[in-house]
Amino acid sequence: MIGLPQLDVYSPVSYLVALIAPALDALLPVVPSETAVIALGVATAGHSDPRIVALVALAACGAFLGDNLAYLLGRRFGPVVDRRFFSGERGKRRRAWAEHALDRYGARIIIACRFVPGGRTAVTLTCGMVGYRRRSFVAATACAGLIWAAYAFLIGRLGGTTFEDRPWLGLLLALGAALVISVLAEVLRQTRPWRVLTRARGGWHRSSRGPYADRTVPEVTEHRSRHGGARSR
Repeated sequence: MIGLPQLDVYSPVSYLVALIAPALDALLPVVPSETAVIALGVATAGHSDPRIVALVALAACGAFLGDNLAYLLGRRFGPVVDRRFFSGERGKRRRAWAEHALDRYGARIIIACRFVPGGRTAVTLTCGMVGYRRRSFVAATACAGLIWAAYAFLIGRLGGTTFEDRPWLGLLLALGAALVISVLAEVLRQTRPWRVLTRARGGWHRSSRGPYADRTVPEVTEHRSRHGGARSR
């Protein structure tokens, strides 16, 4: 069992955890990759060693490699992946949502789902299964991995700095903050409040134009057609 004292900037274990945990998390969501990276941030909160940048970079690389492995599996073994990850009514709904989100939002949903529990696996596998453009996928996952790694590490650093003498409390604080953010992301994914705002804005715009905004007044049209347009006086 790896503990906080072992996740130090001087320990080779830290670099292995930073790379391997995010890579495995792409296909095995039970692997606590975010917890691992947050713990690294907590454990190194008292250091300003430049090798900390290497930990963040390795975490981003691990996330990138895991996402692209999921893409390749979805592309090469689509039917098998469909049976394994999208079987049952719930699995079909997840895949339908992923396909719709990709069609509507493209690379933005790939980045956003890096922060949605379970969303990362559904979207990356679906990208491979539907033949999403590889170059766009690589760019999106590289951006998502870097943002996620920096975010998780920063939360850990903040928690570790707040409770420098009691790192376990710092870890709990950081995990709580990450949990709140994940729950908010999932609530936004489920409710999609921006769609309600878009519809309301569209309805307000149409109503502000008045009931006759889209109608043509027949008398004016007929008069202009007979006399060749409006006469100047």
